[in-house]
Amino acid sequence: MAYLSLRGVSVEFPIYQGANRSLKKALLRAGTGGGLKRSSDNRVCVRALDNLTFDLVHGDRVGLVGPNGAGKTTLLRVLAQIYEPVHGQIEVEGRISPLFDTGLGLAMDATGYENIYLRGYYMGMRPHEVRTRMNEIAEFTELGDYLNMPVKTYSSGMILRLAFAVATCIQPEILIMDEWMMAGDASFLKKARKRMESFVAQSSIMVLATHSEPLMMEWCTKAIYLEQGEIKMIGPTKEVLNEYRRVSEAA
Repeated sequence: MAYLSLRGVSVEFPIYQGANRSLKKALLRAGTGGGLKRSSDNRVCVRALDNLTFDLVHGDRVGLVGPNGAGKTTLLRVLAQIYEPVHGQIEVEGRISPLFDTGLGLAMDATGYENIYLRGYYMGMRPHEVRTRMNEIAEFTELGDYLNMPVKTYSSGMILRLAFAVATCIQPEILIMDEWMMAGDASFLKKARKRMESFVAQSSIMVLATHSEPLMMEWCTKAIYLEQGEIKMIGPTKEVLNEYRRVSEAA
């Protein structure tokens, strides 16, 4: 059974030569939302996540809310095991399907077909698994002969089609996603949304970072309110959104 468990997880990003630049400190504090601190080796750093502890189990559909710089994207990357915490522990059981970076796992000089293999390998698929799904993936992208061309020649919308088609070709256990899949042309968006609804329904656990309250109310059963890398509230989606809205309006 899939699960995610975080215990005292913190993530820091060092700022080299930052100790003597007060203006730089002020700008980073305003821009990142994280707190400027000193690490154990006395370097100035931004603490993007600060002592996060929570558990997610089968059936959880979780939305991440908070202002820009609150730590939502950093948390997604920690859950996807891209970032390693500097403090605390994270335990993961289940195959993770990340959907928050269209370029993740893509080689820009390789063709679309080659990238289907590369991104499939990144997701933990075996070569024969990719081969059996190749025609279905290619058809869903609607890219045709462009799949024989280097990805560096693609538009951002074409890259999104390719990345989305591969990422949603296997049933997920733990789905980690941003709302990037809501971008793109109208015809593909309608097609992608239908597939995404099925993808979400099949997942054991879903974590979604979004600024869309309607989307969160539709897809999420609970929410986590982040601010400056700290958890301010965890609970039912409507209650957390109401609290976030109250704080935002009072600011």
